[in-house]
Parts: sequence; C-alpha cells; structure tokens
Amino acid sequence: MTFPAMPAAVLQFFTASQNADADTWAAAFADDGVFHDPVGPPPITGRAAIHRFIASVLPGFHPFLGLTPLQAHTVGNQVAVSWRGAAVALDGTPVNWSGINVYELDDTGLIKEAKAYFNSAIFQAQLTH
Repeated sequence: MTFPAMPAAVLQFFTASQNADADTWAAAFADDGVFHDPVGPPPITGRAAIHRFIASVLPGFHPFLGLTPLQAHTVGNQVAVSWRGAAVALDGTPVNWSGINVYELDDTGLIKEAKAYFNSAIFQAQLTH
C-alpha cells in the first residue's frame, strides 16, 4: 500500500509508528508540540514528554505494526489524515483500531499540535478481553 501525499513531518509520524521508532516518531513534533492521544484527556505537551509516552506504549505490544494513513487532506498548515492501526498484544491478541488525526504544523514544518480522534474504549477493550 502506498501512503497518500502529506507534509514531511506527518509522513514521518506514520512511518515511525510502523517502525515502532519512538525517537523518530517524537522528532516529528516541535520542541513545544502538543499531542492529544486521544482527544479528551489532558494532552501530552513537549517533545520529551511525547517521546516518553510513545516509548512507554510500544513495549506493550509485540509487534506494534503502527498506523497506516488511508487519506490525507492538507490545507495550509493543517492536515487531516484518516488511518487504521494494528498491533499484537504481548499475549498474542490482535488489536485493531482506526481514527482521524488532525495536525497543525509550525513555521518549520514540524507538528505543533496533533489531535487523535478514535474510540479509546474500543482499543482498550481489545487489551482486556
């Protein structure tokens, strides 16, 4: 599957997720970037905190197959991407979820803010079968 066209930092976000690479994933964000994962609870603020969050999630899966972008729509410095996610829990349970992320890029092209819209209850229910 080929990815839809999108700005470099957003492409890096998805590629790094598929490589389970917390360093590269977090590097797609500006130093003061904000990540709502998902929208609702308080956001994760700052690249270092985003890195810690991603690095804490990845070990819970083997493998973490990542997020696959399906469609991307860019208007100025805003990008909306529909995606699907896949991973395998440590007990072998397949986990599948999907959503839409909305990104705002800063003047350097890094992610200033990312808002992930997905049903976390569906995600969590697959982990607590």
